[in-house]
Amino acid sequence: MLRCYITDRHSLAPGDTLLDAIARNLERRRPAPGGGSSGGVDWIQIREKDLPARALFDLTQRALALANPAGVRIMVNTRADVAIAAGAAGLHLPGRSPEPKRWRSIAPRGFLIGVSCHNVDSVRAAAAEGADYVLFGPVFAPLSKTSELLPRGLRGLEQAAHAADIPVLALGGITAENARSCMDAGAHGIAAISLFQQADHAAP
Repeated sequence: MLRCYITDRHSLAPGDTLLDAIARNLERRRPAPGGGSSGGVDWIQIREKDLPARALFDLTQRALALANPAGVRIMVNTRADVAIAAGAAGLHLPGRSPEPKRWRSIAPRGFLIGVSCHNVDSVRAAAAEGADYVLFGPVFAPLSKTSELLPRGLRGLEQAAHAADIPVLALGGITAENARSCMDAGAHGIAAISLFQQADHAAP
């Protein structure tokens, strides 16, 4: 199961900082004896869309400088220029963004590019346009923000997961209790804000 923590500094608990939350998630992903890693998240997506480019660049560089014993991949939402300049591991694009393949010529080797999708057709389009993965949702009603989109449910997730040959991660209202049902529906993983950002979270 791939696990992706999506940041939101506006929903942090009082006294907590975004770098603290990122550091906690990097620490939880520990190398396992004999190779591999155990617990924690695999990816962190810095999603701070209201930050100016310079502030987002600085935040990304500070996050990349944190101890990262298991090599968690840190990505940036929306800003390809910031992601590439800061040396992030990838870029996540909202729906209706330029095609992922447009960034391949300037992105480094192994650079991940994902897309947010809300229906099966957009999942197929993202795969055809060169995305490495998609976040599909909302599967359930979001916990950390409001959404004008109706929940797609596990049936919608199942259809999306089988629509393309790239990983589909479930997004929206994901909890430790319903994460397994998302995997059973065919998702390759889960993405969430609240589940991973809380200091005392119990991730699946």
